[in-house]
Amino acid sequence: MELTFLGGARTVTGSRHLLDTGRARVLVDCGMFQGGPDETMRNRVPLGFDPATLDAVVLTHAHLDHCGLLPLLVAKGFRGQIVCTAATAELARLVLLDSAKLQAEFAKRDARREHRDPVRAAADDKRDMTEFEAALDLAVTGAASPGGPDPEDLLRAAPPVVEVDLDGPLYTEDEVDLVLGMFRPVPYGQEYEVATGVHVTLLDAGHILGSALLRMRITPAGGGRDTMVVFSGDLGRPGTPILRDPTVVTDADFVLCESTYGGREHEAAEVSINILADVVNEVARRKGVLLIPSFAIGRTQEIVWELGRLLDAGRIPQLPLYLDSPMAKGASEIYRAHPEAYDEETGALLRAHEAPLDYPAQHVVQNVEESQRIERSSPPYMIVASNGMLTGGRSVGHAEHLLGDPSATILFVGYQGEGTLGGHLVRGTDTARIAGKQIKVRATIRSLDGFSAHADEPELLDWLGNFIKGRRPGDKGVPKTVFLVHGDPPAQEALSPKVRALGFGVEVPAWLQTVSLD
Repeated sequence: MELTFLGGARTVTGSRHLLDTGRARVLVDCGMFQGGPDETMRNRVPLGFDPATLDAVVLTHAHLDHCGLLPLLVAKGFRGQIVCTAATAELARLVLLDSAKLQAEFAKRDARREHRDPVRAAADDKRDMTEFEAALDLAVTGAASPGGPDPEDLLRAAPPVVEVDLDGPLYTEDEVDLVLGMFRPVPYGQEYEVATGVHVTLLDAGHILGSALLRMRITPAGGGRDTMVVFSGDLGRPGTPILRDPTVVTDADFVLCESTYGGREHEAAEVSINILADVVNEVARRKGVLLIPSFAIGRTQEIVWELGRLLDAGRIPQLPLYLDSPMAKGASEIYRAHPEAYDEETGALLRAHEAPLDYPAQHVVQNVEESQRIERSSPPYMIVASNGMLTGGRSVGHAEHLLGDPSATILFVGYQGEGTLGGHLVRGTDTARIAGKQIKVRATIRSLDGFSAHADEPELLDWLGNFIKGRRPGDKGVPKTVFLVHGDPPAQEALSPKVRALGFGVEVPAWLQTVSLD
C-alpha cells in the first residue's frame, strides 16, 4: 500500500494525494497550483499517473487549490466518481466554471499582447519555458524516490518542448461540464466505500462551507487488521463565525496534516475585529477607499458577517460596500441554502429572521462595467473583491487604481503566498507592477490574520494531540507517522519538532515522492 504526494508537498497549493492499495487507486483532492510563476508552472507538468486507472476521487473542499485540476483529470481519461459533500459539489461548480472562464480570458490577453509586442512576448515565452523546465526537473527529482512514478515516464509524458503551449488554457468550460455529472454527494459522518476495500467518512473540517477532513479505512484483501489514514484537508479554526468547529479525531495509523501556519499564531479574533473597526473608521475619517482583497468562498462571507455585526453594534459608520465578485455572490447564495452547516450562533440569527450574510449598504456588482464604474463613486466606501492574493480577478483592477492613492487603504485578511502581489505588498515593497505598469505604492497597506480560515500552529497541535491524549506512542490508534503537507518549507520546519514532541514520527514529503503505508 503506497501513498504518492502529487501536490501540496513542500508548498501550500496543488493538493493531490494518490493512494494505491494494490486493489484500488483513490485520489484525495485534485488541486491547482497557485501563487507565483514557479508554482503555477507546475500545473503544466504531467500528472504523474494515468487518470484512467483511478477508481475514485475524494474531494475535501471546493477551493481551487484542492479541486482546480478536476477537468484536466477528466480530459485525460478519468471516468470514476468524485465523492464530496453536497455543498462542496455546488461550490466546486462555481469555482471550476470561473477558473475555465479566466483561463480563456488570460489566453486571449496573451495573444493580444503577443500581437502588439512580439519582441517582449518572445522574451516572456523564453522565461516561461525556463520555468517549465525547472518544474519538470523538480518533478523528476521527487519521483525518483523508491516506489515513486518512473521519472522517465514523466519525461515521456511531457510534450516536446517545442510543442508546449504555456499560454493556452488548461481546460475549457465544456470540460468542466463533464466533471459536474461525476460528483457523488455524501453526508458528513456516513461511511462510504469509494473503491474496493477503501471506506471513507467525511467529517466537518470547519474551513469553508462543506469542507471535510477524511477518515479512510482500508481493508486488506485477505482479511486482517484495517489501516486507518486521516487526511486533515484544510483544517479550520475553532470559534470562528458561521461554521462549526473542526471535528476531533482520535484514532489513525497515518495522518496527513496541513501546515500552512506552522510556526505562527494568529492574533486573537477580537483583536482582528477591533483592527477592522479601526480601519473602517479611519477610511471614513479620511474620506478614502478601503479595498479588501478576499477569496470568494469562505473569507468573503466571514468579512461581510463581521462588518454587519460591527454596524449593528454602532462601532462603524454605514459606508457603502461594493461586493465585487460574481463568484462570491453565487457562493453566498449556496451558503444560505445550507444552514445545516452553521454553528449555533449563526443558526440563532437565522431563527431570529436576521440575515447574517448581508450588509445593509452592500451593492452586489454584476459585471465588469459596473466594477469599472466603482472608481467614479464618491468616497468614502469599501470594496470586497476577489481574489485574496491579488493574483487575478477584479481585486487586481481595483489595486491598480488605488495603490497610488495616499487616501486609500488595502487590507489583506488571509495568507499571502510567496511571489504574489499580495505577498510583496504585505512584506513592504514600495512599487508594484500591474498590467505592465510600475506603480509607486502610496496607499496604506494593512493585514490581519485573525480572519484566517486555516488553523494556526497551536490549533494544529491541539487537533493532533487528540490522537495521543491518554496514550503513548505505539498504542493502538496512535499514528505511526504524521505527514506534513500543504505548507511552505519554513512553516514545516517550525512545526515538525513540535509534532515530534507529541510522540509522532514526522515526515515532510517532496513533490511526487511515494511512501509505503505497510
